[in-house]
Amino acid sequence: MTETTALDPEIAAYLAQIQSTTQSAHKLTAVELRKTFDALRIDPGVQAKVAEIHDLVIPSADGGIKARLYKAESLNDQPLLVWYHGGGWVLGDLDTAELTCRDLASQSGCHVLSVDYRLAPEHPFPAAYDDAITSLRYAFDHAAELGVDTSQIAIGGDSAGANLAACACIAAKAQNLKVIYQLLIYPLVEANFDNTSYQENANDYFLTRNLMKWFWNHYVPEESKRSDPRVAPLNNDLKGLPPAWLLTVQFDPLRDEGVKYATALQQAGVPVVTTHSSDTIHGFFTTPTSSGALARKEAAIRLKSALM
Repeated sequence: MTETTALDPEIAAYLAQIQSTTQSAHKLTAVELRKTFDALRIDPGVQAKVAEIHDLVIPSADGGIKARLYKAESLNDQPLLVWYHGGGWVLGDLDTAELTCRDLASQSGCHVLSVDYRLAPEHPFPAAYDDAITSLRYAFDHAAELGVDTSQIAIGGDSAGANLAACACIAAKAQNLKVIYQLLIYPLVEANFDNTSYQENANDYFLTRNLMKWFWNHYVPEESKRSDPRVAPLNNDLKGLPPAWLLTVQFDPLRDEGVKYATALQQAGVPVVTTHSSDTIHGFFTTPTSSGALARKEAAIRLKSALM
């Protein structure tokens, strides 16, 4: 591994533990990789307290979408964050997003609706995208049941979840659903493996170039479809979108596309605040590390400031 001295020591220690597994992850099947990553989960320890947690099923044309509602307070007419977990459209579920959603709800005072969208390869593109749109519309249409103020709905996610959040936000504009803020954590916004960040971070920092190709091959197997605006937010008219906070990470193949998206939003007249974490890796935001906790705190502060 190169340049590990530049990493946050806590992140470097975590990376050392999982390095042998992540280097060969792209050689596994989706089922095998899910089992492998389940085994690598860090014990989150004592998690943030929230007033209420409710599991629900969002009706859909494909049989229903599991979701989990976190209420910071047992109150109605509250702001809401609709959250999509990361995992390359292949990994992740409501439980992997638990730490993140508890922290965001507790520290922002907002309700958080965590969405368990369908995963590839069992459900390739556009299944996850469709579920993202359906769940967002549900939040608007069932606001009273959720205890939500429809004028205070934000959207967010990490990695592939940020891809879904960005795409859903664009679709919401077309459907006259007024999302008022975006939290985009190291967003995945294009299938470009030639970016400099892919070259610099191809092998050594958790998310490898090979694994990212593996994710794309599972979610959008046909390369010709990877420029579809429903999977590549950069290929959209971004004018009129709500303000965004966008987080990028130095040791991350997706770093450059996050920078590109922030620039594209700014050029479209969208207010954007960016934060760059110079000493950590892709995936850190959802870990029970000090750097992960600080990033979630900043996200919650940004959210609270935008919605309240």
